[in-house]
Amino acid sequence: MTPAARVATAIDVMAQLETLRIPAGQALKDWGVAHRFAGSGDRAAISGLVYDTLRRRASSAYLLGDDGARAKVLGMLKLERELHVEAIAKLFSGERHAPAPLTEAERQALTSDNLDDAPAHVVGDYPEWLDGALTKVFGDARVEEAIALSHRAPLDIRVNTLKASPEKMLTSLRHLRAHPTPWSPVGLRILLDADARNPGLQAEPDFIKGAVEIQDEGSQLAALFSAARPGELVVDLCAGAGGKTLALAAMMEGRGRLVATDSDKRQLAPIHQRLSRAGAHNVEVRTPKGGDPLVDLAGRCDLVLIDAPCTGTGTWRRNPDAKWRMRPGALALRVKDQVEVLDRAAALIKPGGRLAYVTCSVLQEENTEQISAFLARHDDFAPVPSLEIASKLGLRAKGFCDAARLYEQGLLMTPRRTGTDGFFVAVLKRPQ
Repeated sequence: MTPAARVATAIDVMAQLETLRIPAGQALKDWGVAHRFAGSGDRAAISGLVYDTLRRRASSAYLLGDDGARAKVLGMLKLERELHVEAIAKLFSGERHAPAPLTEAERQALTSDNLDDAPAHVVGDYPEWLDGALTKVFGDARVEEAIALSHRAPLDIRVNTLKASPEKMLTSLRHLRAHPTPWSPVGLRILLDADARNPGLQAEPDFIKGAVEIQDEGSQLAALFSAARPGELVVDLCAGAGGKTLALAAMMEGRGRLVATDSDKRQLAPIHQRLSRAGAHNVEVRTPKGGDPLVDLAGRCDLVLIDAPCTGTGTWRRNPDAKWRMRPGALALRVKDQVEVLDRAAALIKPGGRLAYVTCSVLQEENTEQISAFLARHDDFAPVPSLEIASKLGLRAKGFCDAARLYEQGLLMTPRRTGTDGFFVAVLKRPQ
């Protein structure tokens, strides 16, 4: 397919997902099934165009003065891909499978800068109903923070130190142009061009052997900040598919006892194969079967990690469709879930033990306010200072603390400040 034909297809897919109210992934899958002739490069390029359009959906529609799929793709090409109007006109030539030529009104809109007077939620490309919550966190910087959450994320890799070293993997993956991440001592990063296919890391020998895992650097740091140590009894309470479980196992060097569980047993389905591939032999997976699978661990744990259910506002770079599908009631529901899981975790921790609370959200209701409410209910816990949490980074700790947002309750990472997804981390300790 030509670049122009790919743009025309992206417009069609955008129109379908908005008309049928279906997720972007489903719309792209449906298109691929109906057009099996398209190669992997075409599918990757079309997906990139669609997801970039979702990243800049509000600002693109405002720029063109039109809420249609064509207008949104046009605006994205200017705002996200930064194409000049003449380059866009070549894609919209009307020839063969290209979109129809630009109208005079479209040309004028693409040469203007009429976002100057746009409201914050339009410039920042987020739902208007979230403006108050984002203002509470970021104040006047909410637009810049939201724009950073709109750009495409890199591909981050965590080196599994049970099987390899970062230095060895840096050499082994040099053909993918991997380089060290800024903060994580076990992180590697691969930058992706706008139309680039994912490099197929799952087919790499190092991945198949369990030497590396795909994991955002912020998620790597969240696990690292829990300070899991060899020989401890650790519980990953919301383990899901096991991303942070694997990171904890490597930190524990295969020594001690690591219990992974999740309230939704379906989420645990991939974890067994991942643990086997990673060589994490000290992990016990407990699937809920009607009762509490952790009842025997009450008051015994050195560390409980909560990768809490949340709105996912910190992951908009990777899933821009999610921010437009999110509804106001979702926040209240997630806050309720977090209260329940925090109280459940507290009962597991022994004197001197720790609770590490993590969200991939930037909203205070799920982060600092949630921790303040927990401390009001459980006065036998105290927050570990953010500077002490970040000390796990060694010489990189000061630079990280200068970049992150530090609170009495914990710390917040964002794409704009730390180059990671948005993650909040709090560590709470029960005194001896």
